Amino acid sequence: MSQSNQAAAVDHHVHRDDVGAKMGMWLFLFTEVLLFGGMFLAYAVYRFQYPDQFKLAALELDTTMGTLNTIILLTSSLTMALSILALQKKNKFLSIINLVLTIFFAFGFMVNKYFEWSSKFSHDLYPGSETMLNKQDGEIVFFGLYYIMTGLHGLHIIIGIVILLFMLVFVSRGSVTHDNYVKLENSGLYWHLVDLIWIFLFPLFYLIH
Repeated sequence: MSQSNQAAAVDHHVHRDDVGAKMGMWLFLFTEVLLFGGMFLAYAVYRFQYPDQFKLAALELDTTMGTLNTIILLTSSLTMALSILALQKKNKFLSIINLVLTIFFAFGFMVNKYFEWSSKFSHDLYPGSETMLNKQDGEIVFFGLYYIMTGLHGLHIIIGIVILLFMLVFVSRGSVTHDNYVKLENSGLYWHLVDLIWIFLFPLFYLIH
């Protein structure tokens, strides 16, 4: 086989692998949408059942903290996209800088969430607490959904941080490059989904009052 034919075969194999990787990622993201979609549906049913009590419970949440986390995640989506774009344009250094910024914002989100949850626990507002058990059914359901949905979202943030740290190593070592960036692109898709989920969580829990 001539060198040109060998190169063509390699390019075809790489292209096929990239398509398969992207398809796999989109299928995974679809399962994530189903997971959170089910919880959003449960939220809608209970909010219809307890509209006034949901609004009352939402007053306990800190809208400023929620808004700050929304800004943080939106900015992290931008830096993630810029990291991929920079690598596509063969600017490895800029790609790494934007990856580091994305990871920094992700940690910032989790730190903010830690303080927010700590405040709730300090006020005895958590499932099973005496204060919570004395509240109305709708308020108990609201906080149950709040902890489950934001907690699961936080878990996805942590997973995203681990993925992005791996991408940072791969880009730094040159195993992810301008002509082989599907891993970084898939990581970006995951991160954008995590951000998108928060865009729905924020108004549902923080802005209904």
